[in-house]
Amino acid sequence: MDARPLALFQISPDDINRVVRLFYAEIRKHPILAPVFAAHVENWPEHEEKIASFWRNAILRERVYSGNPMRVHASTPEIKAEHFSDWLDLFHAVLARTVTPQQAQAWGALADRIGEGFRTGVVSLRQPRGAPPRLV
Repeated sequence: MDARPLALFQISPDDINRVVRLFYAEIRKHPILAPVFAAHVENWPEHEEKIASFWRNAILRERVYSGNPMRVHASTPEIKAEHFSDWLDLFHAVLARTVTPQQAQAWGALADRIGEGFRTGVVSLRQPRGAPPRLV
């Protein structure tokens, strides 16, 4: 009996890999996001595999990802809160071209929640200690 939790929605690991690969090909051409990523990603295939593992963990409930993406995003000063909307716009465009409409809707909704969490976390974790919260 497989005790692994059910996937959030039906998608294959190959589909996840394809979306991640196409997304990062677009990132490398993006006028705002490309320089941010280029400053930190030295090995694109390795980065793409790590992110595909993140998504397989989040969607398929595979336990193949280890890391703390919030810490990575918050500790990278080049990543600004406003970058998340560009990231999400690009991600939604890749989803729309690459997977079924149902998969794009489900994955896009999950990406929106995660992206908003990261954006909020980046703002919050960079606040001076004791300062009133910055609402953005």
